[in-house]
Amino acid sequence: MSSLLGRFRLNSLRSRLMLLVALAITPIAIVTVLGGLREREAAIRASEENLKRLTGLAAANEAQSIERARQILVDLVSVPDLMSGPARCNALLADVLDRNEGYVNFGLIQMDGEVTCSAVPMLHPVNLGDRRHFKRAVSERRFIAGDYVFGRVIRKHTINLTYPVIDRRGQVVAVVFAAMDLAGLDTFVNDISLAPGSILETADSSGALISRRPDPERYFGQKISPALREAMRGPHQRAVVVRGEDGVERLHAFARVGPPSLSEYTVTIGVPTATITAVAREAQLMSLLGLGATTLLAMLAAWLAGDKLIVQRVRKLMITARRIAAGDLDARSGIEYGREEIGRLAEALDEMAETLQKKESARSLAERELRAADQRKDEFLAMLAHELRNPLAPISTGAHLLKLLHSDNAQITQTCAIIARQVEHMTSLVDDLLDVSRVTRGLVSLSTQVLDLRNVVDDAAEQIRPLITARRHKVILELPNGPANVKGDHKRLVQVVANLLGNATKYTPEGGHITLQLKESGADYVLSVTDDGIGMEPGLVARVFDLFTQAERTPDRSQGGLGLGLALAKSLVELHGGSVGADSAGLGKGSTFTVRLPRHAHPQDGAPGTPPPPPRTAAGMPGGALRVLVVDDNLDAAHTLNLFLGAAGHEVEIAYCAADALEVAKVFSPQVCLLDIGLPDMDGNELARRLRRLPQTTASTLVAATGYGRQQDRDAARQAGFDHYMVKPVNTVELSELLARIAARAEQA
Repeated sequence: MSSLLGRFRLNSLRSRLMLLVALAITPIAIVTVLGGLREREAAIRASEENLKRLTGLAAANEAQSIERARQILVDLVSVPDLMSGPARCNALLADVLDRNEGYVNFGLIQMDGEVTCSAVPMLHPVNLGDRRHFKRAVSERRFIAGDYVFGRVIRKHTINLTYPVIDRRGQVVAVVFAAMDLAGLDTFVNDISLAPGSILETADSSGALISRRPDPERYFGQKISPALREAMRGPHQRAVVVRGEDGVERLHAFARVGPPSLSEYTVTIGVPTATITAVAREAQLMSLLGLGATTLLAMLAAWLAGDKLIVQRVRKLMITARRIAAGDLDARSGIEYGREEIGRLAEALDEMAETLQKKESARSLAERELRAADQRKDEFLAMLAHELRNPLAPISTGAHLLKLLHSDNAQITQTCAIIARQVEHMTSLVDDLLDVSRVTRGLVSLSTQVLDLRNVVDDAAEQIRPLITARRHKVILELPNGPANVKGDHKRLVQVVANLLGNATKYTPEGGHITLQLKESGADYVLSVTDDGIGMEPGLVARVFDLFTQAERTPDRSQGGLGLGLALAKSLVELHGGSVGADSAGLGKGSTFTVRLPRHAHPQDGAPGTPPPPPRTAAGMPGGALRVLVVDDNLDAAHTLNLFLGAAGHEVEIAYCAADALEVAKVFSPQVCLLDIGLPDMDGNELARRLRRLPQTTASTLVAATGYGRQQDRDAARQAGFDHYMVKPVNTVELSELLARIAARAEQA
């Protein structure tokens, strides 16, 4: 037997689980619950029969008292003294009252309702002509058990039992009544034993209580609950469960007090269902205790048998899995492999750990290579931007200088404008390339404020106006009359709209039409740019916002860019919580690009979002001449900047390396230092630190003028002591504005 049990326990994981299932409590639990339900139903059925018997007994007792009252009244009608005058009648009725307990008065009512005879002396005339029981006794010519009344003569809770006095001609000449004390009526059911919390109630035809246990005096004359009254009106073959006004749920049985010819009273007894099922609950509790004991034995068996057979081995697998999840791929289960399930699971877990270890090694190597490649890419982009901006700087500065020196020569002015636009286009390409890199790596931060999209559209249209003018496009702006407030970064949203307009101009033939519409749509503002250009195939529509995606390039679209503008616009709009879309009816049928941005419901005061006023030109800037030190290893950039600053009236010194800059600074004591970051002997950040330590330049304004535009480059410059940061090619208007502010401060000092 023991060897058989051992084979059963050790054969497989399923057999071990079957051993625990055999000790489980499910069958006992089901039997316990079903047995408890059956016992509860049986208790309710037994209580229902007993309750109906008690209710019938109570109704019979009350019917007996009513019948006794009827017999008294019948006997009174046959006594001659009843109709022989008030004195003899009063004496008769007083004698009857003395002989019968449970009554508070007997009286005679004339046909006009006046009470002319009473066992209890009347202090004032009483008319009962309005009483329902009097009217019914006259009209129905029979005994009537009336509804609850508060006696006008004796001032007590009563029911009036009436009987008509009929003369020899068959005419009703008076009505004799007996006023039964409700407290006396209740004594007829005192011999009925009720369980705690039970109630016994008798209600008249109107639902008023004429008998109640317990606490009868408190309830005489009160109406029974609507639920109980509804149950009283129904058939009384079965008991019903009714929740009382005290919140207790009771099982009620009902019985009529005598036949309809005797009374219209109904008796009900209600016993709390909790009391009825108490015995069943006790039996079920005992069963549950037995179930608990069985559960305890099952747990003990599982502890003793399962710990050795299953739990310890599963715990090893769990610990091994957690070590693997924590990154310890050298972890192994240490369980001996076998034919049963846990051994096979251990083998599979160890094989998984070994495979993961190999894959992790390969992944780590690939990740290091990818990180190195990404670092090289970032460094390449930064260097590319620097190297591209360096030659652009002298070109841009030279163009502005020529325009400044030869403003009266229209041909030179036009040529300078062309150079400036091309430099701006090249700068835009570099900026887009770097912006896309920053956005895709999540390095772009927005400076949000409440702004008006109409101002964004105006600034974007102004920015793209030279290209529109060059291609002779007809542009229609459909803007709302009122503010279109959103929350966003003004500069970045201008960049988005300008990219959409620029894209439309590139792919729309000369003389074409472009429509920009801004309208409200639900909780959003929708900005759409529609053109009648070359359109798009369905395949291109689906991927037009992907990086480096462009339509077919033709010679008339030589400024198509790198395919970055729409991808950058999509990323920036999504950073603002919006969305973009594109649509085209096909090649040659134009395109529509749509931007949705959430509306801002509560704009701030003061015309939010209004862009700062355009910078003033150098010619209009106040302030005097400054001593400016220009440090740049690019000779062309340094010399063109020198010529521009000299033409503006400033005193300029040039240095091509950091060492020379330090020596010049000691002698020149510059008020402003324009420093390149990428110097050959020492980077601009270190040069800034050393200039800050020189007494001649401690208070000087240090301006970084460099081709590096990454955020980490800006942060490093700020930590090194730079006051301002400008990316090449330096905007000469901004530079002039900055120098004017510095000169103004110097004059005030």
